[in-house]
Amino acid sequence: MGKTDPRVDAFIESKAVFAQLILRHIRAIVHRACPEVEETLKWSMPSFTYKGQILAGMAAFKEHATFGFWRSKEVTGTEQAESAMGQFGRLTSIADLPEDTALEAMVRKAAALIDSGTKAPRPLKHPKPPLAIPDDLRAALAANPGAQAAYDGFPPGQQREYLEWVTEARRPETRAKRVARAVEWMAEGKRRNWKYESC
Repeated sequence: MGKTDPRVDAFIESKAVFAQLILRHIRAIVHRACPEVEETLKWSMPSFTYKGQILAGMAAFKEHATFGFWRSKEVTGTEQAESAMGQFGRLTSIADLPEDTALEAMVRKAAALIDSGTKAPRPLKHPKPPLAIPDDLRAALAANPGAQAAYDGFPPGQQREYLEWVTEARRPETRAKRVARAVEWMAEGKRRNWKYESC
């Protein structure tokens, strides 16, 4: 038997009447299609979990509500799954949702994916193109062989952190200070975010 969460009740009650109707409808369909589902709050929004994994989530705002599956592309088979508004866009009424039988089938498919034990595919990470070293930083590094050696020894991601930090400066004075600070830290063998690294 599934488990409800009083925090979800409170969330729904705090929303506008149109959103309450949508959220209650979604909640009933999810529980009907997957009787073992459990409710919780994730990121302060109602979520449905199944066997310890997130199945779906819903939310409501001033003028619309949203609903989406965690493994959206696999459940719905659409590219629309990447939308921040969930798979069904901005919901302003129950009519914006698929037919109940279709939505129940999607809930069952989401549960079946969890039952299968397969992992959700991870999005492909496209490598970032290399950044050119700005002339002012190149000159400062050339004047300090220790800093240049440290920079050359950093992996591309750590080099990029310094390059982005320097080039994101808006004012020339700020940029000059960042170039000087970067060379100083690199001469000491420090990465850009060395202050936040665990000892």
